[in-house]
Amino acid sequence: MSKTIIVSNRLPVQLQISEGKITAIPSVGGLATGMKSVHSGGESLWIGWSGLTQEEIPEDLVGDIDEALAGQGCSKVALSQEEVDGFYFGFSNRTIWPLFHYFMEYTEFEWDFWEAYEAVNRKFADAILEQTSEDDVVWVHDYQLMLVPEMLRAERPGLSIGFFLHIPFPSYEIFRTMPWRREVLAGLLGSDLIGFHTYDYERHFLSSVRRILGHEVSFNEIHLDDRVAKVDSFPMGIDYKKFHEAAIRHREMKPGEESDLQQRLNSHKASTPNAKFFLSIDRLDYSKGIAKRIKAFEYFLQKYPEYKEKVRLIILAVPSRSLVPQYQLLKKEIDELVGRINGEISTVSWTPIWYFYRSLPFDNLIDLYTTCDIAWLTPIRDGMNLVAKEYIATRTDQTGVLLLSEMAGSANEMHESLLINPNNFEQIADSLHQAITMPVSEQIARNAPMQKRLERYNVEKWARDFMDSLKAQQNRDYSQVASRLSVDLTNTLIKTYREAKRRILFLDYDGTLAGFRTDPQKAAPDEELYELLDNLYRQENTDIFLISGRDKDTFDRWFNGRDYAMIVEHGVWISENNAPFKMLENVKNDWMDKIRPVLESFVDRTPGSFIEDKNYSVAWHYRNTDPDFGQKRATELNTVLTSLIANDDLSVLNGNKVVEIKSSNVNKGRAAMRMIARKEYDFIFAIGDDWTDEFMFQELPKDAVTVKVGRMKTQARYYVDNISSVRGLLQRFVEP
Repeated sequence: MSKTIIVSNRLPVQLQISEGKITAIPSVGGLATGMKSVHSGGESLWIGWSGLTQEEIPEDLVGDIDEALAGQGCSKVALSQEEVDGFYFGFSNRTIWPLFHYFMEYTEFEWDFWEAYEAVNRKFADAILEQTSEDDVVWVHDYQLMLVPEMLRAERPGLSIGFFLHIPFPSYEIFRTMPWRREVLAGLLGSDLIGFHTYDYERHFLSSVRRILGHEVSFNEIHLDDRVAKVDSFPMGIDYKKFHEAAIRHREMKPGEESDLQQRLNSHKASTPNAKFFLSIDRLDYSKGIAKRIKAFEYFLQKYPEYKEKVRLIILAVPSRSLVPQYQLLKKEIDELVGRINGEISTVSWTPIWYFYRSLPFDNLIDLYTTCDIAWLTPIRDGMNLVAKEYIATRTDQTGVLLLSEMAGSANEMHESLLINPNNFEQIADSLHQAITMPVSEQIARNAPMQKRLERYNVEKWARDFMDSLKAQQNRDYSQVASRLSVDLTNTLIKTYREAKRRILFLDYDGTLAGFRTDPQKAAPDEELYELLDNLYRQENTDIFLISGRDKDTFDRWFNGRDYAMIVEHGVWISENNAPFKMLENVKNDWMDKIRPVLESFVDRTPGSFIEDKNYSVAWHYRNTDPDFGQKRATELNTVLTSLIANDDLSVLNGNKVVEIKSSNVNKGRAAMRMIARKEYDFIFAIGDDWTDEFMFQELPKDAVTVKVGRMKTQARYYVDNISSVRGLLQRFVEP
């Protein structure tokens, strides 16, 4: 039976070593809660780091730790202190974290960090592979493990792999600065499904994939050589029931049952009945904008001095990554800001900022959520921000005001809150004033729909939606009309090939026998391809035709001295037995002078594009352009050309990053049919990757073996994954 493997940097348990004994205590974080429904029963396993380095674990307790983790449905990846320093404190938190949160000034591109990151990702992948079979489902989480999906795919191609990024994915202009950008994207594309919190992050990722790797993107699907990867957004929720019911219990407490913190909050509320409490809860991280929030609070009191002694800002900053230099400097800055402001404007009975640098128990969080009138959460950049959702969930009477940064992922779902730009102090001050004076009726009108939404799309719903989408992706058939050339089908095909008395092969070149290049003239055949084609030609009763849209001069230069036949410019020219090219179709080229100025204007306005002149056709290439801009220009060019050639016997072909204009009565299908009419063939084979090859697939007899390269809609009977598969298939043709 298949099982579900959950993978994250840290396991959802806390290990405690006391008096030589190991205790594993389940964590209560957002991810641990969200995955509860997935990580249940005996058919699931959670793999991650235990939080203890190899140096911290006594040798005699290694077995006990494994046993304790197994009792929680977990398995550990052992990491040394050196690995943690390079992988976690290094690349993860000094390269990826600042870069993905747009803090380029804090980003460090160190080769040692990258090597550690790669090595630890490999360690995780190996640990996963030890525990999985082809039928299992693997869900990898977050930025520490972005290389793992590809590593798994390389070893287990049939594995169902999902990945979720819990932080923002930056815009292409930011992401492209990373030296290892291609490796990170390739790592993520090992997944069948890649999830983000918001559509913006999804859009940024797709843009980077198109621009950096050059993959074809159709809506939210990425077409790879052998499969399709899907990208989608799944906004993470919270355990709404847990927070809401805790708030109800809190409200029903009698005097004397409350915590010390709640009693002190009540005392301060009673001393100034009209006072408003602002609540700020974050990890101590530069992306959270805590320092800016404190400065904005000072500005608010300057602009609205009437609220002095009538408002308090409660800051809970949870310690985080205290070994990273930027976090140490940030703590120093916040300490100094709080001290200065409190020192300058405090009175005997009023301290404007209450600052706590610690984590608080769950019950104390409920104390703060239910007591504070205004939640002020303004990160500079945040993947989601679940605190905003927790605050709304605890407002059982639906009062309270949420001030939320529009840079937080949760802002997309919580548009009823007061959304602000965290860098705009004027807007923040005015929004705080609006929050203080907001009528209760308006507070309820804003909070009621948010509560319904959060209750409906909770964290368990988030996890189920992702898993359902991953399973659906696994079961989808992308082969369209064509069937994949499996091992059995290939063996049958080879048997038919060998038994045939007379064979003819039509082989497309670019994208089929050889890969695309930014400069088409540099895509010359390699020695392996020459040898393969020579061996095919030497076979008895076998005719091979290279059939391409390329110009005759290029093919003459590449294949001079070789006897196999070539049909070029989509069927205009033919060369056989090393003879000079002769025209196969009677076509004209006097129309080219009219078309070329149009193409030149598009070259001028589309950086990276260029014109390829052929004898009887002309092509506009945009492979080297910005993908989105190039596609836009190609659409525009098609519109212009359609009206321009309306009365001419010309056609526009849209190939792989190329727009080509040629005579209407010339195509590969017409040329191929003329060749097979010359002899009696009992085995007809055609293979290609482009729309121009569809003419062959349509025109050739129904019993012809037609093969498309790549998973795209096609008229071909079969498909193979990539160029390597093409060469492997043709190599089978020449085996003894």
